[in-house]
Amino acid sequence: MIRPRIPVNPLPTGIVTPLITTAPAPVPVQQHHAADCACQHTTPAPVPVASGPAVRLSPAGVLAVVGGGAAVVLVVGAVLVSMLLAVAITGASVAVCAVVLRSLLNDSRKR
Repeated sequence: MIRPRIPVNPLPTGIVTPLITTAPAPVPVQQHHAADCACQHTTPAPVPVASGPAVRLSPAGVLAVVGGGAAVVLVVGAVLVSMLLAVAITGASVAVCAVVLRSLLNDSRKR
């Protein structure tokens, strides 16, 4: 059917990576028929496997990533602790209100 074609942007190095890579066709290996023959059989050279570009960070980049990660952890921790504190305060205030209402209702029934 119809396959959408997504444009591939070149990397900053100018190398363009294709969207769909196809494996090269296997090269048939010729078997040597005798150990002492005079023919010139050669084994095919191995096909180099292209790997993607590795991410390389400078020491300053590593420091920035670690600092950013620590900042995110601190901010998320502060938000979670404040939410937990808000729930605890709300629960305590609801408990105090329940005790006060119970004492008021008990006093009105005794009279």
